[in-house]
Amino acid sequence: MSSLLVLPAMYLYLLGLVVIYYLYRWVRELPRVPDKGNKYVYITGCDSGFGNLLARHLDKKGFRVIASCFSEKGEEDLRKACSSNLITTHLDVRSKDSVAKVAAMIKDKVGERGLWAVVNNAGVSVPSAPSDWLTIDDYRSMLDVNLNGVIAVTLSVLPLIKKARGRVVNVASVFGRISITGGPYTISKYGVEAFNDSLRLNMAPFGVKVLCIEPGFFKTNVTDATILTNNVNMLWNRLPQETRDDYGTEYLKKSLAVITDKVSKMSDGDLMKVVSCMEHAVSAVRPRTRYSPGWDAKLFWLPLSYMPSCFTDYLISLDAIPIAKKVQ
Repeated sequence: MSSLLVLPAMYLYLLGLVVIYYLYRWVRELPRVPDKGNKYVYITGCDSGFGNLLARHLDKKGFRVIASCFSEKGEEDLRKACSSNLITTHLDVRSKDSVAKVAAMIKDKVGERGLWAVVNNAGVSVPSAPSDWLTIDDYRSMLDVNLNGVIAVTLSVLPLIKKARGRVVNVASVFGRISITGGPYTISKYGVEAFNDSLRLNMAPFGVKVLCIEPGFFKTNVTDATILTNNVNMLWNRLPQETRDDYGTEYLKKSLAVITDKVSKMSDGDLMKVVSCMEHAVSAVRPRTRYSPGWDAKLFWLPLSYMPSCFTDYLISLDAIPIAKKVQ
């Protein structure tokens, strides 16, 4: 009888420890850095989505935001929505000259105080498809934005961040932890994770913090049904007939149905869940090494990434779209 009573007591004890830990972490992470009005934050990909919201949010918090956009409209919309302290600039992360030009402008702006933070948010999700639908140029086009762009922007301002003992915030994805689809997207995000980890260790002696954001599914251009549908149709139409026969027209139909139904339903519309993590990474005295916004990230994708490959392969295959030509 006594042994039966021990088990509930043990579980209550463990629950109490968990509650105490999270309470301690919450209190520990509350303090914010002072003198925000003299701290410059450089954000990439501010035309829409997370970057746009973060620029507005940090501007309201009092930071000196340098918001880079790919389009003139993106710059114009931000200037209208924010204070006169916010600076907008054109940036193409694929262009060495563009990256260098913005870095030179930032160096002039920040002076001896240095750059407090860079948030590498710019990214694309197409072209995406099974690997044998793609060419090396498809891989290169995305890696140039999602991975090489992150590295190029970071290196261009790293001396300024070291001077300020500031932060590098890299936006990866849960698909930097587990790969469930073909194409360059997950490869680019795995690369961001690796760059983030190596840079964090390299910069620790200089007092620079390197943080990673790993969002789940959210309603941005990355999960936009129209963009993804157009991408699949374009790639299908250019495939050789042999490859189309391997997959079959039903595969195409079901792939498009997954995009319009499942992806839309899975995607969270509350982008502030991600922006709040970004803001914490930039402004907290003691930021976390990693942030995983989204319940799908916390409760499904990240736990799944720790499972054995045989288990994850089996689970993912259960929901896979069947191909026309199966191996006998």
